[in-house]
Amino acid sequence: MKLKWRLSFLFIISILALLTFWNYQNRVYDWDMPGYMGCMYTSEFPDSPDKVRILTYEEIKKEAPAEHYTDIIGIKQWDIPRQYFVKNTQSFTEQLPYFQIKVGYILMITLFYKLGLSSPMAVLFTSLISYFFSGILLFYILKLLFPKKYWLAILLTIAAMLLPPMTYMSRVSTPDMFIFQFMLIFMIGLLKKWNKWAMFVLLFGITFIRPDYITFTLTYIMAVFFFHYFREKKIDISFIAQGIVLLAMYLAIIKFYHYPGWKDLFYDTFIDRRPIISTHPIDVSLKDYLSIIYIKIIYFKKVTLSLAIMIGVIFWRSKDSWVRTIAVLFVVNVYIKFFFFPQSAALRFFFPFIFPLFLTMLYVLSKKYNDLKLEKIA
Repeated sequence: MKLKWRLSFLFIISILALLTFWNYQNRVYDWDMPGYMGCMYTSEFPDSPDKVRILTYEEIKKEAPAEHYTDIIGIKQWDIPRQYFVKNTQSFTEQLPYFQIKVGYILMITLFYKLGLSSPMAVLFTSLISYFFSGILLFYILKLLFPKKYWLAILLTIAAMLLPPMTYMSRVSTPDMFIFQFMLIFMIGLLKKWNKWAMFVLLFGITFIRPDYITFTLTYIMAVFFFHYFREKKIDISFIAQGIVLLAMYLAIIKFYHYPGWKDLFYDTFIDRRPIISTHPIDVSLKDYLSIIYIKIIYFKKVTLSLAIMIGVIFWRSKDSWVRTIAVLFVVNVYIKFFFFPQSAALRFFFPFIFPLFLTMLYVLSKKYNDLKLEKIA
């Protein structure tokens, strides 16, 4: 059996290498790229905002296909904000805090840039290499779930890596693929029953990479805290301390990079993208918010149905209260993310929570084949 797993691992490595190259061939230079490159160049030239803006777009123009570059700079009549970003330093610089708060991700693309990659490729390579390692991590998880079904692990890994959200995340300039591999490590931590401090280090890293995942890391800590309290009938103060540290780091990052705030992000994303943030004060009313939520949630019905099916299977096949708690945790975080950022047309924002729920369902189904037990991490 060990030989079969070793051979299957070599086979998966080969397939993942081919898929990664395929995604590289279909890479996308999108309009998020200038933001992340601008953050990287700002750390290198902190006193030269004009140079940062010019260098950002010059480097993209050297590499990007013509149709990608014209989309980035916004040549269409209604693409006024993008036209401002490429020509106006104040406009470009004021957008950067939306990107700068993803500190861990910026550090990673900077590392690849310092290692010799071009700045646009440093951004894209981070997604591509994350895709490759995510495939390895997924294969390992499936090996844990189905230790005697190596062929099933191979098929499920390949099928998952070919899912449209997965291939899309690997081709674009966003931290979604990068954070996804850490969510898979989180699942490994659950399956291997890592202790609470090992899990805390992982949660710290997740929050450092994407501070907007503070909702996930804090809700997980709360879930473990209350589960421990109701089972052991005592309070574990260490979980409270962990939550305080994560929240303090989140607030420090937000303050240090002068993050505009949720209302600004919501307005710029769903109401009207402002060319120059400081010259256009905003007011998002409850009516504005609810009307957008109503429209977006209609297009979220496929996700809702998928979540309902998966959590239904989990509750049907498992009576384990911790497994059910973890399942609910992922569902809750999908909707927390949605109500804060209802971009229903972009599944990549929710996929890092949806896919672990799918793995939880596979865990429940795997109990038919083996006797794994997902217990409290504390």
